Amino acid sequence: MLLKVLTYNVHRAIGVDRRFRPQRIVDILEHHDADLAFLQEVDEGAPRSRELDLARELGREAGYDHVAAGYNVSLRKGRYGNALLSRWPLSIHRNIDLTVGDRKRRGCLHARVKIEKGHLGTREIDVFNLHLGLSGRERARQVGMLVRSPEFLSVPEGAPCLVAGDFNDWRAQLLPIFVEVLQFRSATRHLFGYQAAIRTYPSFSPTGALDKIFYRGPLRLLGARSCRLRVSRVASDHLPVVAEFDLG
Repeated sequence: MLLKVLTYNVHRAIGVDRRFRPQRIVDILEHHDADLAFLQEVDEGAPRSRELDLARELGREAGYDHVAAGYNVSLRKGRYGNALLSRWPLSIHRNIDLTVGDRKRRGCLHARVKIEKGHLGTREIDVFNLHLGLSGRERARQVGMLVRSPEFLSVPEGAPCLVAGDFNDWRAQLLPIFVEVLQFRSATRHLFGYQAAIRTYPSFSPTGALDKIFYRGPLRLLGARSCRLRVSRVASDHLPVVAEFDLG
């Protein structure tokens, strides 16, 4: 059972040219045709994005029947956060508050996806879409908050699970926590060294591997790459990452 996953900080669909162009994001989503799209920095009701419900707009235009959103930051008008676009139904979805003290509000959207593949049967997979803070100490505390949350603790041992999003982790300090402590595997790290990962930021000349996908359970990684479309260099300040799995 094949599963294609994309994670993308869409930067409110405002590109590095400072233009709001949601169609560029739609074109990228349609090109990759992922089963699950983890999006970060998605607006709802904000003037800078024409007061659109951007998650619903992108989902409708790119052909996704199921959309969930978890909003973390309130603006003077509107708000923004994370969104999940899915080909399959979501049996639950909840937003987990990862805000540390008086720092900028952060969160993680949890959903349980009911994957239906005809004669191959039905499987469920828990997914966590997050956007972490800018300081190393803050990010470490946020991971601790996530793994102690009822949503994370509710995932059955050995069940398929994905954690993806914008980790803001320039030095890969969180990688040992996920791999050695939490027993995840990295889909976005190359074979050698913690620093050798798929680079996504800034989009026009990537030097930082900020956007990551971790997986656990009966998932076999088939391949992962950043987007190579020319439009992705300007559509957002991040490049999207795509990974393909065999869900055994």
